[in-house]
Amino acid sequence: MTSTLQPARSAEAEKRPGRWLALSVLVLAVLLVAVDATVLGLATPYISEDLNPSGTQLLWIGDVYSFVIAGLLVSMGSLGDRIGRKRILLVGATAFGAISVLNAYATTPELMILARALLGVAGATLMPATLALIRNLFHDARERSLAVGIWGATASAGTAVGPIAGGFLLEHFWWGSVFLINLPVMAVLVLVGIRTLPESRNPNPGPWDLISVVLSLVGMIALVYAVKEAATHGFTWPTLAAALLGATALYGFVHRQLTMPTPLLDMRLFRRRGFSGAVLADLLTVLGMSGLVFFLSQYLQLVQGRSPFEAGLAELPAAVGAVAAGLVAGRAARRFSVRSVVSVGLAAVGVALAVLTTVGQSTGYPVLGAALLVVGIGAGFSFTVTADVILSSVPKDQAGAASAVSETAYELGAALGIALLGSIVTGVYRDFTGPTGTPAAAHESLGAAVQASTNMPPHTAEALLTAARESFVHGLQLASGAGAAVLLTTAAAAWFLLKGQKLESAG
Repeated sequence: MTSTLQPARSAEAEKRPGRWLALSVLVLAVLLVAVDATVLGLATPYISEDLNPSGTQLLWIGDVYSFVIAGLLVSMGSLGDRIGRKRILLVGATAFGAISVLNAYATTPELMILARALLGVAGATLMPATLALIRNLFHDARERSLAVGIWGATASAGTAVGPIAGGFLLEHFWWGSVFLINLPVMAVLVLVGIRTLPESRNPNPGPWDLISVVLSLVGMIALVYAVKEAATHGFTWPTLAAALLGATALYGFVHRQLTMPTPLLDMRLFRRRGFSGAVLADLLTVLGMSGLVFFLSQYLQLVQGRSPFEAGLAELPAAVGAVAAGLVAGRAARRFSVRSVVSVGLAAVGVALAVLTTVGQSTGYPVLGAALLVVGIGAGFSFTVTADVILSSVPKDQAGAASAVSETAYELGAALGIALLGSIVTGVYRDFTGPTGTPAAAHESLGAAVQASTNMPPHTAEALLTAARESFVHGLQLASGAGAAVLLTTAAAAWFLLKGQKLESAG
């Protein structure tokens, strides 16, 4: 039986001559999201100077996108399974471009936070659709591994293109220009995607349950908000209330999915050890890395005095490593094993973060560049293989929802990482002792301290900057140490959770 079915699948794959061109459209969507996420870090000092947000508002600007996208990914992935993944991808890309304009011209911190939240709504439609379409475009397992590797490599390339292009724009234009670079990418994606992408959907989808959508959104946002507030201000009554609301809503979501005949998300997927292990590895990995990534651009610019363009180039090794690793990750996992590639990759990232606990104000670039290269290689191996595991473990009809789970883990990890590790940096920074006359605003963020120093006598300004930078670097060291601990623990957990897991063979 198997011998007669397998060649049919291979033949089906071979009869799709446009599948690689279609993949190029999908990776444009990935590039769109990756570039937007990375340019924000470079633009943060300029946004801080122009909009004058408080420290809490600055964190919201950084993580509200992840909050919203994490809350909506499962719902949007399931919607794509129902109405068509091509349709939701093209509509989402158009909205993403339009809302980028609102981000570019935000005039207050509150408007910027709103614009980032709306961008999260649009972004939630893109990532699940791209992976789901890959699952349906590539039936051959080895081709699919390569396609997933290219998908992941493009996301990593976006982390390089974003800082470099953003750095160039920031040196020649105002900070809003970094969001406008989304427009030409979006235009190409939509115009080419209309002609090249095949439509795919679940043939028996069932209704799109709005109650489940609301429960998922409320639960994720409330829970992540509670974590962020607890990390920043401790366990207050509003924080505990938000945590209770989030936990109750998520419990309601899970219970509803288990009782519905056609749920938004089939919770039985989590009974598969490979699937749940890959999702957990993604979440904890991003949690350990994201807080560092968010503050690294500020370190390079505001502590070491690099220009935005130089800071973008300085972060290039991470993307180069991730691209190279992503393209060979599937082959490595088949030659060795899934758990060895994922665990070694995560351990490498953990060791690199541990090295970054030694950084100081004058740390030379060879140390930073080498650490970033290792971070990129380790993450490239891990993320590519876990994405392949998740896609391979579900039927094609559920590819959108499964992809959304993968992306939810990524975005939730990013939000929690910025909330927890970012709060370590912010909490340590706020306690610095400045010279007499230091304004309270200087304790909100390093960007605010730099801005405040421009209105002080030279000697006082230098004392303020020295104290502020030392405190910021100390916070960055502690956050790097915490991230290293998370990554090394995750590497050990992945070794056990992914035991016996294999990628599909070609057929």
